Amino acid sequence: MTDRVLVVEDDDGIRETLKYHLSAAGYAVSEARDGAVGLRLARTSRPDLILLDLMLPGMGGMEVCRALRRSSRVPIIMVTAREAEIDKIVGLELGADDYVTKPFSVREVLARVNAVIRRSRAEMAERSVPERDEIGGFLIDRPARRVLVDGHDVKLTAREFELLSFLVAHSGRVQSRDVILQQVWGAGFLGDRKTVDVHIRWLREKFAGRVPFEIVTVRGAGYRLDRLTPQSPIRAGS
Repeated sequence: MTDRVLVVEDDDGIRETLKYHLSAAGYAVSEARDGAVGLRLARTSRPDLILLDLMLPGMGGMEVCRALRRSSRVPIIMVTAREAEIDKIVGLELGADDYVTKPFSVREVLARVNAVIRRSRAEMAERSVPERDEIGGFLIDRPARRVLVDGHDVKLTAREFELLSFLVAHSGRVQSRDVILQQVWGAGFLGDRKTVDVHIRWLREKFAGRVPFEIVTVRGAGYRLDRLTPQSPIRAGS
C-alpha cells in the first residue's frame, strides 16, 4: 500500500520540490498552500504523514498542529525557517513528531519522512498486539515472555520468541522475509535474509505436531501462520 504524504507549504517552489521528490520516492502526495486548507485535507484525505510549514498565511502551522492533535495521531514533521530553539520545542510539545529547518536537503527530508512513518507503524503494531494469545492448548504470554503448550513451558531463545509472537499476532496474513526482518530483527539488521528461514525451521521443529497451528511457506512471498480448526490435521508446516 502506498503511503500518503500531505505537504502544507505556502512557498510554491518548496512545495513543488517536495512533491516531486516524494512522488519519485513512491509516496502519494497531496498539497495545500495555507493552514485552513491543510487542516481540511488532513481530516478528509487521512494522510500517513504531514509535512507542515510553521509560518503559513492565516492559520499558522502550530495552530494546525494543535487542532489536529485534538482528534488525530497522524505523524507530523514541522518545517520551519526559524533557528530559535524555542520554536522547535513548542512544536514538539504540541505533538509534532519531528522537525526540519530551512534550508534543508531533500535527502534529509526523505530520511526523516521514512523514519517517522516506520516508527509510527511500529508503534501502531505494538499497540494492536494483545498481551496474551491462546490457540487451543497453546499460550503465549508476552509480558511474561512465556510460551506454554498444554501447561508446560517451551524454552525459546529471545529471537524465537519475538518471531513466534509476531507470526501469531498476525496469523492468517503473509509476511515477507523483509517485513519479518524489520519487525523482529530491527531496521538496522545487516545479516542475511536466510536467517528468517533458519529460525522458522527451528520453530517448526519445536512445535511440530504439538500445537493447533502451522507455519506455512508461501512461495515467492514469505510465511503465514495458520490457526487450525479442530477438524484440521496438525502438521509441521510446509
